[in-house]
Amino acid sequence: MSHDQQYPVVNQPQAYGAYGAPTSPSPQQHLMGPPQHVGGDQQWMPKPNGGNCPPGLEYLTQVDQILVHQMVEILEMFTGFETNNKYVVKNSVGQKIFFAAEDSGCCERYWCNNLRSFEMNILDNFGNEVIHIHRPLACQSCLYPCCLQKIEVSAPPGNVIGTIEQEWSIFPRFKVKDVSGNVVLKIEGPFFPCSCCGTDVNFEIFSSDGEQKVGKISKQWAGMLREMVTDADVFGINFPMDLDVKMKAVLLSACFLIDFMFFEDKQNSRNQN
Repeated sequence: MSHDQQYPVVNQPQAYGAYGAPTSPSPQQHLMGPPQHVGGDQQWMPKPNGGNCPPGLEYLTQVDQILVHQMVEILEMFTGFETNNKYVVKNSVGQKIFFAAEDSGCCERYWCNNLRSFEMNILDNFGNEVIHIHRPLACQSCLYPCCLQKIEVSAPPGNVIGTIEQEWSIFPRFKVKDVSGNVVLKIEGPFFPCSCCGTDVNFEIFSSDGEQKVGKISKQWAGMLREMVTDADVFGINFPMDLDVKMKAVLLSACFLIDFMFFEDKQNSRNQN
């Protein structure tokens, strides 16, 4: 999507609080209806009309770039105890599209750290869950090809639309599959996926045969202070405008898996030093 294209600003403050987070304590409670507003206006992308796609994915039909901002957790910064991750998903002009909230057990977060299993609830601006991600507990080392990473993506929840599967390789490589198990896209990252000295880390998106580059998932440099004291990361995702909207949702889900696998354990590592 062109950066010159402008969307009208829509204020819908009834759905979220001052920092884009749900005002109720649990993401599941949003399924019962929009929570009451507790302060702060939010700028949301207006919902496009029509579209032959799962409910809530209409927002993805008119974008070729999305930004994913992990929210800073104050408790995690000062105690080092891993908390459930929360993310705000925006379009290229900064309007909010989704809010994503991790649901995992505290014991697993402590003992398994970034390898932990989780459910990820992705909500629209009315608090409805439009995408659900399931990640089982698994190893990510290329030394164990029988137990590699995999996530399952549903939209709406209960209706599987695709999966992300890690390949057995010394490089970070993933297959993006549709609901029938067909490989639609491939993702390949650098040998040493580390963000340092103001550089971005790019995970390139290729066609199913691996020949044509069609986009990328970038872990963006967030600034020296933020990189040093928190694992709240910033990602950018680029894909073709005419890509199947379900595959756009699966690529968004791949961004969360990449964050957990390669960037989520920074805070834990600092506290062990």
